[in-house]
Amino acid sequence: MSQNSKDASHVHGHHGHDSTNSRRDFFKNFGLFSAVSAAGAAAIYSGHSYEANKPGANFVRVLTADNRIIEVPKEGFKDIKVDLNQLQKQGREGLKGHRFVMVIDLAKCRNARKCITACQGAHHLRPHEYHINTLVMQESENTAPYFMPKPCQHCDNPPCVAVCPVDATFKRQDGIVLIDNERCIGCRFCIAACPYSARLFHWEEPLMAEADKGTPYNIELNVPQRKGTISKCLFSSDRLREGKLPYCVSACPNGVYYFGDENQDSVTNGTTKETFRLSELLKVNAGYQLMPELGTKPRVYYLPAKNRLFEFKDDKDPVQSI
Repeated sequence: MSQNSKDASHVHGHHGHDSTNSRRDFFKNFGLFSAVSAAGAAAIYSGHSYEANKPGANFVRVLTADNRIIEVPKEGFKDIKVDLNQLQKQGREGLKGHRFVMVIDLAKCRNARKCITACQGAHHLRPHEYHINTLVMQESENTAPYFMPKPCQHCDNPPCVAVCPVDATFKRQDGIVLIDNERCIGCRFCIAACPYSARLFHWEEPLMAEADKGTPYNIELNVPQRKGTISKCLFSSDRLREGKLPYCVSACPNGVYYFGDENQDSVTNGTTKETFRLSELLKVNAGYQLMPELGTKPRVYYLPAKNRLFEFKDDKDPVQSI
């Protein structure tokens, strides 16, 4: 048995026996059932443009916010006005009682880039625009290279927030750093301040500018995007409000990502759906943060690329390297 497997077994044995119940409790503890109902109302609103199923039918087809087509009885269909002030308020406050955290297992990444595709689709980004990207890393010329996904680190001491002159980027109580592109003036001070190069500037009209016209701005999804503003990884705040894992975590086929709540000392693997003790996972596998000497206090941890599951093969699309 490989060391990595032993480590995983050790951690899983410590907490994995009740992984199903733990995962259920983890999301139940969000206390967000009313928010899910509100999200459903917003979805109906976003499908204001609809077509009748057929002449004389009793149902109409509605396009929801997550791109599903559903049927709604005609007699029960009505427009719902979204409270934009409330959306902004809850987006800035975050989810009370939580401190979200991500763990990335470098031994499992093979640059499948499913996480990138899912993120770009959710946030209406072009193929060359990234909230998360994969770097090629190599410790020295005598060591094998490996892939490293790099999202925003959601620092507890974020230099990007400190330099913003208009409070467009801010730190929530649940640990997430967001951007309000309705306040953003495009000064790019935050890009210069970020030591992780985790921010994107929209130099051109967003990919879905026309399609998103008239859509209420969702600060937790940062859609619609806007030319001349900043965009970045959001830890999929809109998904967390619905009790779901982030887009990148759910999309990864190789179990690279763990996501959860530091307050509950619990993280869930997006592929296996198993729940682990965060503290134990980091301790057993020598978890670390990027450039801790900077004092930024990242909320993203990495597990070293030991006992790799895949041989390094850089045969995908070109990626950045540092």
